[in-house]
Amino acid sequence: MDGFDLRRLRVLRELEVRGTLGAVAQALRFSPSAISQQLAVLEREAGTPLIEKAGRGVRLTDAGRLLAEHAAGLLDAAEAARADLASLTGEVRGTVRVGGLQSATRRILIPAVARLRTEHPQVRVEVTELELEQALPELRLGGLDLVVSDEYDGHPRPRPAGLRFRPLLEEPLHLVLPADHPPAGSGAPVPIAALRGDVWTSSATGTGHHAVVVATCRSLGGYDPDLRHRSNDADVQLELVRAAGAVALMPALTLPGADPALAVREVAEGVVRRRLVVVTREGRPGPALGAVLAAVAERGGQVVWNDRRDRPTP
Repeated sequence: MDGFDLRRLRVLRELEVRGTLGAVAQALRFSPSAISQQLAVLEREAGTPLIEKAGRGVRLTDAGRLLAEHAAGLLDAAEAARADLASLTGEVRGTVRVGGLQSATRRILIPAVARLRTEHPQVRVEVTELELEQALPELRLGGLDLVVSDEYDGHPRPRPAGLRFRPLLEEPLHLVLPADHPPAGSGAPVPIAALRGDVWTSSATGTGHHAVVVATCRSLGGYDPDLRHRSNDADVQLELVRAAGAVALMPALTLPGADPALAVREVAEGVVRRRLVVVTREGRPGPALGAVLAAVAERGGQVVWNDRRDRPTP
């Protein structure tokens, strides 16, 4: 056993996290047979079986789990070496893969990319819209380099080891009602309790937004909401309010400009907030990632809540 190929170690690490050969093949853009071949070569290099049959799939052996653990450290070390070499030259260039939920992508990441096109044209930024449940595994495995995530009052996100979390901004949530909804008429804050009989919309079950809508209705209104509609697309939720008479509890970044069909109101019982967080792998970022981090942080600092409805400035 003369040594290990980092590319094959990455395949093993991906299998440990993703669980199936098909998922690894899709993530790495290879065929499942090519993934199997790479693992077979790695087994020969290791001199011991690394995977075994498990029903219709495979699982890691004890040796496979041990090598996957070491693989994570070796891959991190290789990434750190590349970052250090890039810092040594001082050249700001390279590819940075970023991901975030819809509102953060639209309001934070895209303006940051626009700035980087002018200030650092040799930095290639690739943007993917993802919920945190998808984004964190990609970040840990190296499929992404930076993620803008969120967490809501009372619903902290898990913070896995090996990742660094930087606060970006905090924003309030507001009720969004049809313009002709009776509680919206006066322009005053609307009690959650007053919406007991309404149909609600939220993001998909299992997301932080879904959880905070349910928890807010229970804690401030004393009821379980009639949550008939679910979409991770804020524009779809807003259209459900306009056209289907639903009500929503939405972060300020997702709100549109003036819209005669919508009434945006504060929550009467108290402020519910969302925090945006920038997540990267631990370690010193190279110049390209550092430039993206700086642009994202600056954009986050430019978001100003400019009236009592807390709509963000462009």
